[in-house]
Amino acid sequence: MSTILLIPGLRGDSPDHWQSRLAATHSAARVVGSFDRHPCDLDGRVADLDRAVAEANGPVTLVAHSAGVLVTVHWATRHATAGGIRGALLATPPDLADELPPAYPRLAELRAAGWLPVSGTPLPFPSLVAASTDDPLGDPGRVRAMAADWGASVVELGPVGHLNPASGFGPWPGVRHLLARLVRQPQRATAAGSRARGA
Repeated sequence: MSTILLIPGLRGDSPDHWQSRLAATHSAARVVGSFDRHPCDLDGRVADLDRAVAEANGPVTLVAHSAGVLVTVHWATRHATAGGIRGALLATPPDLADELPPAYPRLAELRAAGWLPVSGTPLPFPSLVAASTDDPLGDPGRVRAMAADWGASVVELGPVGHLNPASGFGPWPGVRHLLARLVRQPQRATAAGSRARGA
């Protein structure tokens, strides 16, 4: 038996989000519930993910969106072996190079809470970055550079915005195809060394 852990970004709990829809329709999927945490609380979100991985049945596939990608990367950096992870699908990560919309914390607050610099340490498990060509929170070139740092393959989704309900996703039928592709992807050796990226 395997488990799919869905790591949300800084959004609230939305039943229309594709992660919530996947959790509702896939028996092995569950959301890592950090919705009640302050948006700046990186340590708490990393602890929530670590607890969910420890409690999961069988091998784990991580499916992260937006700031949840950064939570996943910080978690993997702190828990270097990351044993039991089959792979990670990392959808539309923000690059945190520019200020986020007004509803979100300022970059100075995120830096003080440890979100920045974004880790450039290669991930110790296979990973796919699903990238948008018109994401307002992630420049395509910077997202590709982050993926290269992490040792992740990149799948370009085209103009899907931030891949959230505000961008029309809601449902994201392609997530199941990418999950199937991810579990077929062989483990790749990570490059020696690491490099940190900041705003």
